[in-house]
Amino acid sequence: MTLPANLRLSVLDQSPIRSGGSAADALTETLELAVITERLGYHRYWVAEHHGSRSFAGSSPEILVGQIAARTSHIRVGSGGVMLMHYSPLKVAENFRLLETLYPNRIDLGIGRAPGSDGITAVALAYGSKIGIEYFPAKLADLRAFIRGDAPYTEALSPVTATPIPDTVPELWMLGSSEDGARLAAHFGLPLSFAHFISPHLAESCCAIYRDNFRPSVTSAEPRISLGVFVLCADSDSEAEDLAACRDVWRMRVERGEFAPFPSVAEARAFELTPAERERIASRREHQILGTRVPVHARLTELAKGCRAEELIVVSITHDFRARVRCYELLADRR
Repeated sequence: MTLPANLRLSVLDQSPIRSGGSAADALTETLELAVITERLGYHRYWVAEHHGSRSFAGSSPEILVGQIAARTSHIRVGSGGVMLMHYSPLKVAENFRLLETLYPNRIDLGIGRAPGSDGITAVALAYGSKIGIEYFPAKLADLRAFIRGDAPYTEALSPVTATPIPDTVPELWMLGSSEDGARLAAHFGLPLSFAHFISPHLAESCCAIYRDNFRPSVTSAEPRISLGVFVLCADSDSEAEDLAACRDVWRMRVERGEFAPFPSVAEARAFELTPAERERIASRREHQILGTRVPVHARLTELAKGCRAEELIVVSITHDFRARVRCYELLADRR
């Protein structure tokens, strides 16, 4: 089985820092991977937002989006996502209207509700702001208005215009990994990108809630769903298992309070896991799809069908950059 012809493939890149490498290496690899996946036919390329992390280098997606768009020619480029709770809707809108002015009909703005950081870092990001997460829906309403050049939701801001004023509008998406995110996307009539790799057991039910409660809007006339999936596709099952072990060990180290770069296969093999940790690893295998091309394609097709998703946004993390490139090559092969 291969992927259906009408199922789009896209990329979510978290700019992982590998053991023995640096943040500069991770960002260089992000830029290189964007060029490669455009050539392979991927539809869009999103970059993530993480703060205070020794594992991920992407703390400012809007800067990376511009760098990627400048190095590519037609792939859509965007954020997966911008954590709006920290920021002014006007400033986010102006960042992405500027990008849309430079790269018309190519820019996406994915919005997330999570902090993308620890608690004190979240406080530092919102320094001086008294607006808490409870105001997120209002901020989202104002952001959508500023992005489109409409009157803002907050009446006191009605004299404000987001600049520059592009001829086209960035594509606005709501990211979610829970029922709350699905309901927000439905209420505002936004496309939903659901993070299966975070909440696999909620994916089908949340996508159904989104479709059932969707309110057509100026942004989207009908529900649109993409599914964020973690995939490790390799030329052999044993190689895929080795790649998965690296991520498993990284997660266990994080849970032990060791925030570190992604380990190599050799480091993962040498890492001593407790019996309880091995059980946790086994219970989490539903969070990722791994194996060779044909069974991985079959599993992804099943997931997309169950969620009625039109697009898969694939995140893949390996210590060896060539192994990550190979994953995206195999996924793009629809023979």
